[in-house]
Formats: sequence, C-alpha cells, structure tokens
Amino acid sequence: MDELTDIQVRNPRHSVQNDPTFAHSPQMTKNIITLAAALFAFAQSVNGHGYVQEVKLGSVSYAGYNPYVDPYLSPSVPRIIRMIPGNGPVEDLSLIDVQCNGWSAGGVVGSAPSKVYGTVAAGTQAHLNWTTWPDSHKGPIVTYLARAPSDITAWSPGTSAVWFKVAESGKDSSGRWAATDLLTASSGVYTFTIPPKLKAGQYIIRNELIALHSGSGTALPTSFVSFPGAYTGTTPGIVYDVYTNTGPYPIPGPAVWTGGN
Repeated sequence: MDELTDIQVRNPRHSVQNDPTFAHSPQMTKNIITLAAALFAFAQSVNGHGYVQEVKLGSVSYAGYNPYVDPYLSPSVPRIIRMIPGNGPVEDLSLIDVQCNGWSAGGVVGSAPSKVYGTVAAGTQAHLNWTTWPDSHKGPIVTYLARAPSDITAWSPGTSAVWFKVAESGKDSSGRWAATDLLTASSGVYTFTIPPKLKAGQYIIRNELIALHSGSGTALPTSFVSFPGAYTGTTPGIVYDVYTNTGPYPIPGPAVWTGGN
C-alpha cells in the first residue's frame, strides 16, 4: 500500500477565494470543504513511491508538501497538504497512518491537521499532480471525503467512521491500471469532481488524495467507513495479484456515494 495525502479547501457559499494562510491539513471556516487524499498502489514489495506535488482547485493552484525540502525551511511554509514523513509506503492497515499518512514505526503517528485550505464550489473538478509513480506499482485510485463537525484546521477524524467514497478507478477493460497506466497517460494528474449536490460544509478529501467545499447542495450520505478499519490484510482488493490474476479487479471499500450527483 502506498502514499496518502491530505489537502483542504475552503469555500464561502457564493464565492471562490484564495486564503494566503495555507497549511497542511483540514481547514475550517464557514461553508468549507476539506479533502484528505490518499492514493496507493498494490504490490508485494514497494521500493519507490510518490506524493502530490501540486493541487489545483478550480483555477487556483497550491504547492504540495515536499518531504525532502519543507522540513528544512525556516520559517516553515504552510501547505494545503498535510505534512508527510517521506514517500515510503503504509503497509500495516491497522495503523492510523493509513488514513492520511504517517510513520508510526519511526515515531510519527498519523498526521496533524493543516492550517491551509482552499475554496471551491460543489461540482468543480479537483486536480492532484503526483510525482512520478513507479510502473510496477499497479493498483486503483480511490477518493473519500469526511465532513468535519467543527474547525477543519484543528479537527482529526481519529478512528471514527466518517468517510464516504466519491470516486474510484481500478482496472479498465483493456487491462490498464489507474495508479500507473492512466495516471501516466494524464502526466501524473489525477482528476475527480466534487459531488454537485454535496451539502455545504468543511470536508477532508482522502485520495487514496485533498479538501474542498460545496455550494448550495443538501445531500449527505448516511453510511460511512473508518481509517483504519475500512480495509484489512485479507480484503480482496488489497491482496489481489496484479501479475497472475487476469480477472476483474475488486476495488476495496464501499460503493461510490452517488447521492450527491
């Protein structure tokens, strides 16, 4: 299993604005949507990885967190993506690291909320620009949202079941995988749409990737999953052998929520 990225977006109901005080975790304000994204590839062993280097929400672009540069900046520069300890994989699905990255084995348990957020309307596309992804890391791209009950810049979901799936892409009819073939074909940019009828609020976007805000919609799902908890070491979509299994790929997690479309 691979990288997780957490991003946030803020959106007053009738306008799109860029807040200069971006940081790297879910953010909050009135009528905000925040996203936490986590993209991961499935392989027996993981030797190379990646992370989101840029996020574009509507017409506004935000630099992602660079684990090789940002830790050494003084003063530190807040990002829209949560701080990540590196580009290594999350292999233990029971750890909080599977939610939005972390390195519990090295003392970095999960990730803290970001102070930066973006503003975007429901129905708008979000574009996540990943660094080069290894060809051998075939697998799906799955996106979840979680609605924050309070200040998104301070809220962490913990192990609560608050996540619902809004987009997924696995293996197409030609045998091409989302995390490798399709991501490479789009120059490393993963794109998904914020549900058009999503209820206004503050959300974390997890793409297995970001955080966004809705407009005047009223829709909200009633079924949720938790991270950790949604996947186990025996989940079919986690243990699927991409080299010997030529059958359909079962994307892990619940069905995509369609009530906001």
